[in-house]
Amino acid sequence: MTVTISTIYRYPVKSMGGDTLQHTNLTTNGIPGDRCWTLKDEERGGIKGGKRFPHLMSMHATLEQEPDEQTPSPPVTIRLPDGQQGRSQDNRINQLLSDAVGAPVSLWPLLPADQLEHYKRPPNPENFDQKAYFREVFARTEDEPLPDLSGFPAELFIYESSPGTYFDAYPLLLMTNASLEALQATDSDSVFDVQRFRPNIVLDTQEQGFVENNWVGRRMQLGTAILTIEAICPRCVMTTHGFANLPKDPKVMRHLVKHNDGNLGVYASVTNPGQIKTGDVVEWLPA
Repeated sequence: MTVTISTIYRYPVKSMGGDTLQHTNLTTNGIPGDRCWTLKDEERGGIKGGKRFPHLMSMHATLEQEPDEQTPSPPVTIRLPDGQQGRSQDNRINQLLSDAVGAPVSLWPLLPADQLEHYKRPPNPENFDQKAYFREVFARTEDEPLPDLSGFPAELFIYESSPGTYFDAYPLLLMTNASLEALQATDSDSVFDVQRFRPNIVLDTQEQGFVENNWVGRRMQLGTAILTIEAICPRCVMTTHGFANLPKDPKVMRHLVKHNDGNLGVYASVTNPGQIKTGDVVEWLPA
């Protein structure tokens, strides 16, 4: 069946809201300007997003100009839920964000991939319980299995993100309308809004169910770009947070685990850079 691009999203600051695009370039690092800024935790250390600071999901970030090779992280304006605004170039931006999340944080642009210390995970505290940590991060109960992370790059166990990027795993996250509809059909009380899941590209298809689960390992052409579907996306506690007009809802994860092993959407890498726009049709390529 035909699969087309419905919506393209870009999120300039990791874990904050972003905007839709009608068209964009795709580079080997995904959509230019996507997750080109992040926060660092000045108390515990490390690059941190909505898992640590849920307040970020209620903020909105807008790039003040389009990025280019010389300026991969152009200035950004951040709007807080109370209407306050701050610019990345303001001297007060770190204090503004720290007050908003209730902990000392700092705003950072992308740094070169060779600045490894910037991207390193902080050391674990004494008596660190890794299973308990993963259950908290992935919002799993004691009787639910932890996600399979074997499809993730091994470097992510050393670094918070692949050096030179602020992505959780891969440059692009794809989802279908079919998966959202399948999830919504499991419970009419919960709201499975696309905002909870923060995809880069939403694809429309007449197929039903969690169709993108079957795409892993395949290659697709979108516009003039070629993508490789790398892995299914295991979902985390961020999907349950309340923000904007969405309530906090732990049942979101219960349904994800029950009906799709806690996954939703697929990660993709960009094999051949190119351009995409809404309405582009997926062409499946030989493996």
